Amino acid sequence: MLGGSQHVSSGTLRNSFDRRGVVIGGLQLGVGVLLAARMAWIGLFQNEKYTTLSESNRVNLTLIPPRRGAILDRNNAPIAANRADFRVDLIPDRLTDPDRTLTELGQLLALTDVQLRDLRDKLEKAHGFQPVEVAAGLDWDRFAAVSVRLPDLPGVLAQRSFSRWYPTGPSVGHLIGYVGTASAEDYEKERNPLLITPGFKVGKDGLEKHFEQRLRGEPGARRVEVTASGKVVRDLEMREDVPGQPLKLTISAPLQDYAARRMGPESGAVVVMDCQTGDLLAMVSMPSFDPNNFSDGIGRIEWKMLSDDDHVPLRNKVLRGLFPPGSTIKPAVALAFLEAGLDPNAAVNCSGGLRVGNRVFHCWQRRGHGHTDMAKGIYQSCDVYFYHFAQQIGMQKIADMARRLGLGQSFDLPVLGQSYGTVPDPAWKEKKYGKPWAVFDTVNATIGQGYMLVNPLQQAVMSARIASGLELQPRLLFDPKAPQPKSLGIPQEHLDFVHKAMSDVVNGPGTAGRARLPIDNVLMAGKTGTAQVVSLNISDGKSGAWKYRDHGHFVCFAPFDKPRYACAVIVQHGGGSAAAYPIARDVMTFLYDPAKAMQVLLEMEAGWGGTPQQRQAAKYRSYAERYGVTAPRAGDEADLERVRDRADSEAARPQAINTEATQPRPEPDIPASAPAPRPDSPPAAAPAPAPVATPAPQPAPG
Repeated sequence: MLGGSQHVSSGTLRNSFDRRGVVIGGLQLGVGVLLAARMAWIGLFQNEKYTTLSESNRVNLTLIPPRRGAILDRNNAPIAANRADFRVDLIPDRLTDPDRTLTELGQLLALTDVQLRDLRDKLEKAHGFQPVEVAAGLDWDRFAAVSVRLPDLPGVLAQRSFSRWYPTGPSVGHLIGYVGTASAEDYEKERNPLLITPGFKVGKDGLEKHFEQRLRGEPGARRVEVTASGKVVRDLEMREDVPGQPLKLTISAPLQDYAARRMGPESGAVVVMDCQTGDLLAMVSMPSFDPNNFSDGIGRIEWKMLSDDDHVPLRNKVLRGLFPPGSTIKPAVALAFLEAGLDPNAAVNCSGGLRVGNRVFHCWQRRGHGHTDMAKGIYQSCDVYFYHFAQQIGMQKIADMARRLGLGQSFDLPVLGQSYGTVPDPAWKEKKYGKPWAVFDTVNATIGQGYMLVNPLQQAVMSARIASGLELQPRLLFDPKAPQPKSLGIPQEHLDFVHKAMSDVVNGPGTAGRARLPIDNVLMAGKTGTAQVVSLNISDGKSGAWKYRDHGHFVCFAPFDKPRYACAVIVQHGGGSAAAYPIARDVMTFLYDPAKAMQVLLEMEAGWGGTPQQRQAAKYRSYAERYGVTAPRAGDEADLERVRDRADSEAARPQAINTEATQPRPEPDIPASAPAPRPDSPPAAAPAPAPVATPAPQPAPG
């Protein structure tokens, strides 16, 4: 052995390589077994999982928003329906370059600067996959222009769907409410993927919100094969949606629209009731908002218009508006007098005022009414008559009768809220203010002032109960099996007396001769009311600043001898009852002769600037031109709710204690040379209401 080197034989080397080969082979075999086991696990035991993942890459599953149930009037005419249209939405989390996308959409859809600014505001407030509507109701050309560019517009969705449609717009805003895109708060409450499906809307107000689950329906689904880039290759499967259930109301859609339009530019409310069933035939609060605009989410121009309007379009005056009823309370007070045993022939001499303690409480007629009994006290609205006898009868009996007739009461209706108002009495004042009842409290309340506050629905119920003698309950949901209301327990001779006196308000020597119906053999009974808002040292109630003008009221029913329909009208700051009873006259005329009533309306609308929709559109154009993108950013749902709450709280604010009676100022307008017919003898048969108002089997307005 040279140099200490070790000799390695060929056998040794061969054995070494054999051992290494065995180790490496073993390792390879182990890896192969592991790979085979893994492939078996994936291929056999997790086959369903990876098949699903593969399918999800190839197939997209999307929900189809269900069509909302239609809201129908009593004759099945649509008040709220669905309309097929083309729409474009944005999915915020899928946008890669929002600015470029909005710029291109603005060019393709011809969006104005204001619309683009509103769209950016919505995107800033949007959350994740919450869809943001860009435009709806598109024509085919604009829809197609966006559709062909979808591969280059990530986050943009163009689709054909159904949108909520309100044919008469503002006429039903407060009655029906509106729908809108589900908010993040809505999603947190329900955690339903349908809520973030583009095109899906939920009820936000009114009946749309109250009956959300009934109207919603069940979503459909669509499976489509797509490429890696998301382009649709073909439809694989479609499951149709299940529409929501329809909702049928007691409302007459033509009457509702007519009453809303007849209010014109005034602020107020109209309520019409069926005196046999209690069905609400019209519930109008004006001015209103157009629910078609709210469905898409209002922009800065609409928000500016709503914020600036001192007539408060967001306030539902039928249910939330509270007003002193003025002299419309006097028929109820007369019934309390009669029930307390007062002889209707008992009279007082009205010289224009009455001293109560150390104060003189004036009558609206400063010259006085002379010898005044109960009938004259009603049809001439003599305040002194009611001042005098109310002190003898006492406030408690008056308050009890007012509540019996529906004032200060709540009603079982599918609405989101009601303001009940106040029918004051000694116990109420002691509890609320810790002060004893005073004589001037009775004097003020007996002419519908002071603490007395009512809403227009309560006034309509009062009118219907006086007309029928029944404890009618207002109904909004249609039911052909009308319940039989019980009697109020008021003697018929008392009702007949008051009916006759209220007929003389309109058809005799009363305060509303111009309210007579232009319908042969149909006489309407009614009562005017003017509610003073501020003291006479601030305003005369008829001129000056709008907010200082008197409220105008009128309650009525017809025919007076066989009452079928009752109506209440309030014109807020209208300057007195002369603003209210022409509206009531035309609305009641519509029930019997729609063509004649419509002719009157069209002439008036020509002077007002068109229908409510046309006037709102003109106002929008004016605001857009004046303010443009400088208008303040639109508020959200919470801001809208705050506006409503602020208006409601101002309406419900109790009036301060008066130490002197207010002075309702009705306007007698019966010309001496043309005395009105007196319904002393039974009138000829009254014509039946127009066909639109008489669905079978029970006649009722349509």
